[in-house]
Amino acid sequence: MGDDFLAIFKTRAITIKTQDIKESDKLVWLFTEKLGKISTIAKGSKKSRSPLFSTTLQFCYGDYVVYKGKSLYVINESSLIDSFQDLLNDLNDLTYASYFCELIDIAMDDGESSRELFRYLATSFYLIRSHAMDIETLARTFELKILKATGYGLNFDYCALCRKKITSFEYLHLQYLGGICRECDKKNSMHISYSTCSALKYLSGISMENVYKVVLTKEVKEELYKVLTLIISQNYFRKPKSLDILRNLTNFEKNKV
Repeated sequence: MGDDFLAIFKTRAITIKTQDIKESDKLVWLFTEKLGKISTIAKGSKKSRSPLFSTTLQFCYGDYVVYKGKSLYVINESSLIDSFQDLLNDLNDLTYASYFCELIDIAMDDGESSRELFRYLATSFYLIRSHAMDIETLARTFELKILKATGYGLNFDYCALCRKKITSFEYLHLQYLGGICRECDKKNSMHISYSTCSALKYLSGISMENVYKVVLTKEVKEELYKVLTLIISQNYFRKPKSLDILRNLTNFEKNKV
């Protein structure tokens, strides 16, 4: 029996996914500050009187004490920082929060950690709740942050093919994830407007807290959605289902008036 078998860890975490098992237990996927994404079992957590009940609901943010079992971590105890259950009361908030969690689940391997991404996710939940910014712009910023953190960040400084220095571009190479200069072949690339190029570059470098300062046109937001959806779909092992829900929700909002 290795030393890790009985190792106990305390870490902050956000519940990104749950699944009921047995009569009173749940599988709980946590995105943690110290251990990255981990699969856990929360014994007895389906019972309303369980001390784990309120900390193993999706979106919950708290402090968790876990130990490594044979195949899964086990949640030993936990304390709530913020349940974020109010996000369930608004369809828009719920959809985007679910999408952010799904992106983390898809992009991160078990045990892969990123304190920066953990902070981005927690910050995004507070920003979604605040309704203080355009939520589509927040989503595009979060997508760019997660792409960069997992090795798929866009290159804005050099031509993806010849490596010549560039300041802007109108074609984005989908394989090498960078702009293409005017002289290079545009095969396997996607045309984007200058405004969308500028938005991609700016959102890649901005902090999540400052997204509220960004104002984008309807056309730029639609092009950003198209570009980033394609990049996410082709670089991770599965396409987020929430992307379709997001598009349907967006179309619904447009047609309400």
